[in-house]
Amino acid sequence: MDSKKRSSTEAEGSKERGLVHVWKAGSCSVTPERLPGWGGKTVLQAALGVKHGILLTEDGAVYSFGTLPWRSEPAEICPSSPILENALIGQHVVTIAAGSFHSGAVTESGVAYMWGENSAGQCAVANQQYVPEPNPVSISDAETSPLLAVRILQLACGEEHTLALSISREIWSWGTGCQLGLITTTFPVTKPQKVEHLAGRVVIQVACGAFHSLALVQCLPSQDLKPVPERCNQCSQLLITMTDKEDHVIISDSHCCPLGVTLSESQAENQANTAISPSTETLDSQGAVFEKTPVENDLPVATKLNTGNVHTTSSDVISSQRDNMGAAEMSSAGNIPLCPDTQAVNEYAQKLSDHSKRENSENGEKPVPSQPLTEEAIPNLHSPPTTSTSALNSLVVSCASAVGVRVAATYEAGALSLKKVMNFYSTAPGEPGAQAGNSSIGPEGLKDTREEQVKQESMQGKKSSSLVDIREEESEGGSRRLSLPGLLSQVSPRLLRKAARVKTRTVVLTPTYSGEADALLPSLRTEVWTWGKGKEGQLGHGDVLPRLQPLCVKCLDGKEVIHLEAGGYHSLALTAKSQVYSWGSNTFGQLGHSDFPTTVPRLAKVNSEHGVWSVAADQDYSLFLVDTEDFQPGLYYSGRQDPTEGDNFPENHSGTKTPVLLSCSKLGYISRVTAGKDSCLALVDKNIMGYIASLHELATTERRFYSKLSDIKSQILRPLLSLENLGTASTVQLLQEVASRFSKLCYLIGQHGASLSSFLHGIKEARSLVILKHASLFLDSYTEYCTSVTNFLVMGGFQLLAKPAIDFLNKNQELLQDLSEVTDENTQLVEILNTLFFLPTRRLHNYAKVLLKLATCFEVTSPEYQKLQDSSSCYESLALHLGRKRKEAEYTLGFWKTFPGKMTDSLRKPERRLLCESSNRALSLQHAGRFSVNWFILFNDALVHAQFSTHHVFPLATLWAEPLSEEAGAVNGLKITTPEEQFTLISSTPQEKTKWLRAISQAVDQALRGMSDLSPYGSGSIQRQEPPISRSAKYTFYKDPRLKDATYDGRWFSGKPHGRGVLKWPDGKMYSGMFRNGLEDGYGEYRIPNKALNKEDHYVGHWKEGKMCGQGVYSYASGEVFEGCFQDNMRHGHGLLRSGKLTSSSPSMFIGQWVMDKKAGYGVFDDITRGEKYMGMWQDDVCQGNGVVVTQFGLYYEGNFHLNKMMGNGVLLSEDDTIYEGEFSDDWTLSGKGTLTMPNGDYIEGCFSGEWGSGIKITGTYFKPSLYESDKDRPKVLKLGNLAVPADEKWKAVFDECWRQLGCENTGQGEVCKAWDSIAVALTTNRRQHRDSPEILSRSQTQTLESLEFIPQHVGAFSVEKYDDIRKYLIKACDTPLHPLGRLVETLVAVYRMTYVGVGANRRLLQEAVKEIKSYLKRIFQLVRFLFPELPEEGSTIPLSAPLPTERKSFCTGKSDSRSESPEPGYVVTSSGLLLPVLLPRLYPPLFMLYALDNDREEDIYWECVLRLNKQPDIALLGFLGVQKKFWPVTLSILGESKKVLPNTKDACFASAVECLQQISTTFTPSDKLKVIQQTFEEISQSVLASLQEDFLWSMDDLFPVFLYVVLRARIRNLGSEVHLIEDLMDPYLQHGEQGIMFTTLKACYYQIQREKLN
Repeated sequence: MDSKKRSSTEAEGSKERGLVHVWKAGSCSVTPERLPGWGGKTVLQAALGVKHGILLTEDGAVYSFGTLPWRSEPAEICPSSPILENALIGQHVVTIAAGSFHSGAVTESGVAYMWGENSAGQCAVANQQYVPEPNPVSISDAETSPLLAVRILQLACGEEHTLALSISREIWSWGTGCQLGLITTTFPVTKPQKVEHLAGRVVIQVACGAFHSLALVQCLPSQDLKPVPERCNQCSQLLITMTDKEDHVIISDSHCCPLGVTLSESQAENQANTAISPSTETLDSQGAVFEKTPVENDLPVATKLNTGNVHTTSSDVISSQRDNMGAAEMSSAGNIPLCPDTQAVNEYAQKLSDHSKRENSENGEKPVPSQPLTEEAIPNLHSPPTTSTSALNSLVVSCASAVGVRVAATYEAGALSLKKVMNFYSTAPGEPGAQAGNSSIGPEGLKDTREEQVKQESMQGKKSSSLVDIREEESEGGSRRLSLPGLLSQVSPRLLRKAARVKTRTVVLTPTYSGEADALLPSLRTEVWTWGKGKEGQLGHGDVLPRLQPLCVKCLDGKEVIHLEAGGYHSLALTAKSQVYSWGSNTFGQLGHSDFPTTVPRLAKVNSEHGVWSVAADQDYSLFLVDTEDFQPGLYYSGRQDPTEGDNFPENHSGTKTPVLLSCSKLGYISRVTAGKDSCLALVDKNIMGYIASLHELATTERRFYSKLSDIKSQILRPLLSLENLGTASTVQLLQEVASRFSKLCYLIGQHGASLSSFLHGIKEARSLVILKHASLFLDSYTEYCTSVTNFLVMGGFQLLAKPAIDFLNKNQELLQDLSEVTDENTQLVEILNTLFFLPTRRLHNYAKVLLKLATCFEVTSPEYQKLQDSSSCYESLALHLGRKRKEAEYTLGFWKTFPGKMTDSLRKPERRLLCESSNRALSLQHAGRFSVNWFILFNDALVHAQFSTHHVFPLATLWAEPLSEEAGAVNGLKITTPEEQFTLISSTPQEKTKWLRAISQAVDQALRGMSDLSPYGSGSIQRQEPPISRSAKYTFYKDPRLKDATYDGRWFSGKPHGRGVLKWPDGKMYSGMFRNGLEDGYGEYRIPNKALNKEDHYVGHWKEGKMCGQGVYSYASGEVFEGCFQDNMRHGHGLLRSGKLTSSSPSMFIGQWVMDKKAGYGVFDDITRGEKYMGMWQDDVCQGNGVVVTQFGLYYEGNFHLNKMMGNGVLLSEDDTIYEGEFSDDWTLSGKGTLTMPNGDYIEGCFSGEWGSGIKITGTYFKPSLYESDKDRPKVLKLGNLAVPADEKWKAVFDECWRQLGCENTGQGEVCKAWDSIAVALTTNRRQHRDSPEILSRSQTQTLESLEFIPQHVGAFSVEKYDDIRKYLIKACDTPLHPLGRLVETLVAVYRMTYVGVGANRRLLQEAVKEIKSYLKRIFQLVRFLFPELPEEGSTIPLSAPLPTERKSFCTGKSDSRSESPEPGYVVTSSGLLLPVLLPRLYPPLFMLYALDNDREEDIYWECVLRLNKQPDIALLGFLGVQKKFWPVTLSILGESKKVLPNTKDACFASAVECLQQISTTFTPSDKLKVIQQTFEEISQSVLASLQEDFLWSMDDLFPVFLYVVLRARIRNLGSEVHLIEDLMDPYLQHGEQGIMFTTLKACYYQIQREKLN
């Protein structure tokens, strides 16, 4: 493809980016020319095969050129100009790839297209020689269900295979050959398959050579997290090996598995039998070690003998040996004895290695074994080892064999510690550096013979070495660990644990994964994995074996490879430090170096001064893009050189010795190069307005900056850190911090350099520059680093370093001057070091400069210009800010040097900076003594007041400064307030006063913002005039007796805690909640540890002026819990105390009134253990006064109590109605006069003594009232409740609390408006307080709360509507516990249930329970009338605002009625009408239970009758009850059909009325129940009307039997309870109305049913 004439100049000028230039490979002199026939479209990417190429343009279109034999049209097989691939039109292609004879493209949506040669299945199509058009490849992951199409990111094509990298970073491959990395033997593979060996790893990039594959994989996070396996699971060899050097031991985990070798017949002869273990790279690649070590496999024998070679290399620094036990296990046949002794093996190995050395020096090629060993395949490669020893023991054996020492005698399973073995032999023989010049060194380690062994054993006592002194020597060229990891990173953690390692100081200079940067920028922690054919060494494993599966190229670990490129038979790896490692075929010098062997990666020597940033390679040459001085990339060529035309020997291809610079500077800025078999292609940008040049400048300088930082890190920082006696622990720690921040910054710069290189390959849009989009990453890293360096500086770190580091610094003076760019010879070393450490911050100026240059390439109005301009000023202002920080640090350091030493130690802190001090700015303390010395020093975090020998530190966060007015008598005074001190400072002049005030205010402000480290990028740097009076801060008290040593963290106001905060005492006490003027006030939580019980007291609730006050819950460590009111830290008011769990020794509950921490007033005590409940008066924690006791056995006592005992008059009833009235002296103990009445009416009067239930002595008279005695002598029926606490006396505290919440001192005294204000405040504060506990707020919906916050206004006369409004308001208010009324109702419900549930469910308590409800109604009504003064009093009638719309006939009389005699309940104001609907539903269960118990006997009789009578059919029952015939229904309408009533019809007559009456059980309030009865009567009338077809009037005689029928059929089980409940609680005014008559009828029915007797 010789270049044709240049295309016309117009086309060239029309587009300035992505211009395509091609030239012939194999010549160093041809200047590149334009691609023939190509117009001016911007090309983003190009790819070349053997005879064809493809281009990807900016708009996502793909063009092919060259020889395209797969095209269907003959004209298109050799087109004159590139032709568009029509199949891809409309698919936006983002990346392309070309193999030798096929091509691939990936679209935006992640679909891969393939076309071209397909004989090996490389286009993923079966049985088709060619694929003429781009054809989508379907890749789906079988592991996911349903099958998901895999999206592709990148393709790579070889000669017969293709690799695809998916969006989930896994590799898929298809085609033919071992280079697919698949576990299969059937080729071609046309359905893409996943390379399982790398599944789960993050693959960054793939590349394909002709027959080999490369993958760049992200390293796993640090290894310590998972257990290290002992042996390789492929070849069963130990993963950890150990080599003994002269004065240290090397432990290496760099085992290199030799598996994956395909053994075909043809290969078996020369390379299959012996695995050649990879060589170890040495200093600057001068020499390498080769070894071929056969390892015997004694099949059944317990201990394996491994012969290993101790590697020695030219400089004795190989810190990471690979595999020094042999590289593969083989079945040994005839030519090696099965169990040779060590010496035999040693000699044999010696012979082998000599041979290989000889071959090496003769040919400079790969060594081949002198005699083929057994030619059978290696059996059972994956079999586990036959021994079951631990890794440690095998390690011991291998060590021993490696130095030829026999340790069989001491070898016991697990008993040998590493340390012992280390001490067992002291040094391994080896020649340190004798053969440095040699190009290759054989293993020298096996020379030791018996004499040397003896010699070693005798030396053992003198010089021992163990793991503890492992030293790692690092050197630029040879060590695998050189680039990043810290001191012991490669030693397996398991070994360290076993050897019980002594602490060594180490700082790991590998920065930890910084999530954010790693997500945005390319990772530098990478490994290179290779697989496929390795005949030319292109896999880099140090041998020429093929590999079926990916294997890691160990010696590239830690080299920070960022890009891989594969030629036909060689590979290149580009690192972040702009170096290139190359390996594989080097026939024409295409590797860029002439070192041998070429089977392991070596540094290519492209250009000694400048770094490489992009590479390309093909079959026999490589191209390198190199940074130059003027930032225009230079292009170097290395490889095949075709003979010139005059040459007579055309076959005689020669190669380049070193890479040659091609002259293409005139073209412009090359952004990308691509290599094909015979031609090279470059994409070039023209430098319009300096835009491209600026981008290249940014990238080049960033890459150079990274190299410099890396040099500083490896040549200065690391040696400094490893020095002994670096001073105090804190200094060392600071230095380590500097080092780790430096590493982090360095790593970020490396990542950025790599990302800029790939940025230059792409579209080059300024707005997608990382430095713009994620500026905070850079700004933060620089700020962090600068902070750590200034901290180090302030602590005098550089001075402290001077002494221990003096030798090192003197030795490396030139290096230091070179790195720190200090030209002056006389500068002190410490100064140079200082400059060096601050060097990175200079880079910020460069960023700002380049961004500004880029900005000038845009219109001033464009967003790009704005963004670049802003970022530029950001970087510039940070640079200036960091400069100021450095000056501050130097000023502070100067101050510490002059400051008295004793105080320096306590005051000097790394972060502390000096702002100003009073020795040079006059400031004195007011009222100070004549001879006192007061020195004030203002730091950025504290104001220090120093006197002769003492000093006090006032943290700035809790310091308030204000100027004093002249009147206060203090001229030029400043008042300083701190939490525990207040003092006045006097300055000498008004100017000084202003300066100090300003300095203190700014320092306080800065301290509060916590921004002292952060730079003011952007506009955040505006200073406030003075810091806020109210602020958040943390403070530890030192003086206050109550708070001494306690720490407060929260809001402050003028020196006092005020607002939300947390206060912790050293003994573990803790308060968290609201403060006011320095005291706990508001809602808070308090914990007090109880050492004895090992638990804690815990209070949650309200506080006032530092004391518990108001509602709260106190959980005691003992297990008791008190919920209720507090005052002055004591229980005072209504409260509930729970003691013990149900299972504990004495569980009990008390609910009632407390006074000053003691029970006093009315209360209910439930003693769960004894099964007794006391309801009565208390005083001083004991029962005193009237009370009632019920027990679980049905005993009931009411009477007097004294000091917790029944004493004085009382009444005792037992379950069987035996009654004793009289005197008591102790619990259940009768003593004195009394009367005992039997259930049958007999009674005894007299004196009684003894305990109830265990025999009572009686002196008295027995009366048996006879039937004929006159009634007047009958004992009166006992009326209970006379000796109980009157209902209105109960729960006074609950109501008082409610009045208090409404702002009234006493019941009913107070102002209404104040009460409404209190309600609004309570609602708002409660809402705020419970914002965190959603369950409370969901109970009281937010809308309800909002509607409650409006105060109902009433103007004008009171009307039914207003009454209705009040009713609605009450329903809402009682619905939320956050409203005072709602809280009252909730508490009343709780106390009621506490009283009458459980043991309290005693039928004798029914009357008390009813009285209690009536009392609640009365007292709540009083509250409601207080809140709504216009509400009339109980029993008043509200005038109707409008007449009733329809008049209806009275039910019984037929008179038209105007409501005079029976007003509707809504129009008479009663407490029950208003409040029962709210209260009764909540109290109903316990109340109804009492009714059911009380009416138990009656209801049983009633129910028996109901069941009996209900057996009869309807007609029979109607007849039996005496219902008049005319009311009997004749036909029934059932489901719309009319049916006759037959003699056997059952449950059909009056069905609607029956159903209606049954609803009485579902209602709660008497008024609702009465409505149900009224409705039932109306239903009966309707039924009768329907059958009579005429108007009629009921008389009670007619009505009663019909209603009786309905009641019987309704079958209401607890009808008696319902009747009594209505009777007790109905409004008195209803008794004579219509509803009252109906209710009387129902009652009559109930009693009638009990008396019915069936004949």
